[in-house]
Formats: sequence, structure tokens, C-alpha cells
Amino acid sequence: QVQLVESGGGLVQAGASLRLSCAASGLPFGSYAMGWFRQPPGKEREFVAAISRTGGSRRYADSVKGRFTISRDNNENTVYLQMNSLKPEETAVYSCAAQFVRGGWSTHNSAEYNYWGQGTKVTVSS
Repeated sequence: QVQLVESGGGLVQAGASLRLSCAASGLPFGSYAMGWFRQPPGKEREFVAAISRTGGSRRYADSVKGRFTISRDNNENTVYLQMNSLKPEETAVYSCAAQFVRGGWSTHNSAEYNYWGQGTKVTVSS
């Protein structure tokens, strides 16, 4: 059974940092590109960041470029999202997703991802 489990969310003040983790099991992790999405309260889910199978390519939403860093450890079957200088409007449930890739891959489109975690809540005060 494929399972993606996010962790690391919490309540922080504006300007603080958080590091989210997503542990994957039940799938060949190295065959999947990984992405992070978020859904603020009352809004639609939006793309945050994505990373290729081996970590050689990274893509970010314009709103997080320069502040967020996506990374992965294929030995640990884990993808990370380092979030710096957090803003109140970035309060959301953050979810990781896996996309099976053999050639080209689609980064921003949530419909292209095959598996999803339940999400971890991030609350940024002020």
C-alpha cells in the first residue's frame, strides 16, 4: 500500500522557519518526482514546489522563490520542504504528492500526481 506521511507543521510567528518532511512507503521512490502543494483556509489547493526523481531539477511557485527549498533523500525515501521567512497568508495545509515519471514530467499540475498524503497544518501568526 502506497503511503505518504507529512510531518513538521505547527504554529509559528511571521518571519519564522519550518522544515516539513514527507516519508514515502510502498512505492519505488526513485521512480517518482515529488511535489508540495498547499491549501489555505477557504481557498483552492495550489502548487508550491516540485523536485525531479534524482533531485537534479527543482521548480517553485513564484511566491516562494528564494524563501523555500525542496530537497529529497532517496536513501530515506523522504522529501523535504524548508520554508523560511513565513508569511501569515501562507497558513495552509501542506501536502506532498508523488508523480510516476519515466521521461518528461509535469510539475505544477496537481492532476499529474498519482499519490497524495493527508497533509500537515502550518499556521503563521500575525
